[in-house]
Amino acid sequence: MFKKGILFILVLAISTFFVFSGCSKDKETGKKLTIATDATWPPMEFVDKEKNIVGFDIDMMKAIADAAGFEVEFKNTAWDGIFAGLATDKYDAVISSVTITEDRQKTMDFSAPYVNAGQVLVIKKDLKDMDKLEQFTGKSVGAQIGTTGAIEIAKNKAITLKSYDEIGLAIEDLANGRIDAVVCDSPIAADFALQNPQYKDVLKIVGEPFTTEEYGIAVNKGNKEVLDLINDGLSKVMKKGTNKELEKKWLK
Repeated sequence: MFKKGILFILVLAISTFFVFSGCSKDKETGKKLTIATDATWPPMEFVDKEKNIVGFDIDMMKAIADAAGFEVEFKNTAWDGIFAGLATDKYDAVISSVTITEDRQKTMDFSAPYVNAGQVLVIKKDLKDMDKLEQFTGKSVGAQIGTTGAIEIAKNKAITLKSYDEIGLAIEDLANGRIDAVVCDSPIAADFALQNPQYKDVLKIVGEPFTTEEYGIAVNKGNKEVLDLINDGLSKVMKKGTNKELEKKWLK
């Protein structure tokens, strides 16, 4: 009887261990994703004084990972090669203020949208009666290379598009009078023109956003496993309202 009792306890203990181990695995996928971001777009993604990659997108991706039970490692990647790196599997996904467009959807898949943004015009404060892009005919307007801002400028052949590797360089040229305006996403414009002490007394945002855009997290075409994992976490983040908390933290 005693030996049978000991055996029963051992079997019960082992069974309990596997049950709880199974529960743990349900909560944690054990998967680690490498996420590329071009950390030159404050407040969405940038490098702080301690050399950490921070910003709205970074906090959003961390919240998604936590909700879906996977880990993330961020890789600071220049914008002009970021999608080529995704196509060759150098990383699993891109979160970098990426606007979902029909053209991009041909070569990559996107998560559900996680924030709305539109293109706006940034000019010097002393410039009067100029609040629409079409008014800059014959002038130079800057944008980051390959962005929807650059695409919008290029639609008007009478405007000279000046492309930059980083949006901060375009803003610097604008402040110094080397170009006449900059087109960029509204959160980025707000950070430079309204909050950055170097530029807030020099630059202003004019008019209304002239595009309606949604940011999404990009994954390689057909990578359903990663896309489903990200969308699962994103859905939970949205339902919990974490996205609104992050908007208050970074975008207001």
